[in-house]
Amino acid sequence: MPAYKPEECDLLLFKAMEKGGDLDAMVALYEPNATFVVSPDKVVTGHAAIREVLLGLMAAKATFSFDAVTAIPSADGTIAVTRVKGSTTSSGPEGKPVTTQFHSVEVVRKQPDGTWLIIIDDPGGEGLKS
Repeated sequence: MPAYKPEECDLLLFKAMEKGGDLDAMVALYEPNATFVVSPDKVVTGHAAIREVLLGLMAAKATFSFDAVTAIPSADGTIAVTRVKGSTTSSGPEGKPVTTQFHSVEVVRKQPDGTWLIIIDDPGGEGLKS
């Protein structure tokens, strides 16, 4: 499931996660040395670490709703910043649905074959603590 536009990286990832999808296909949306912001205090790098994070996120069996998906390309069209504004709903501690708003930020890079891969993923859009 390759992304042919920058914003497709996010959409493909969320759709696969929502469907309890193919973990290998989700990890394949990232460059091998991609960075994933788990929280403002924790960042992981590389496919193996990102796989573990995605596995945990998939376990929540969340559904996603998108208000906006945007991409801002670089002048040469090889890198873009993507943003997704939306909400996610999953079961809370007592089994009741809990909805959380999010505003993710990703940096994606165009590959030689014309597809796009994520190089930095910050699903919370919070960045890192200084």
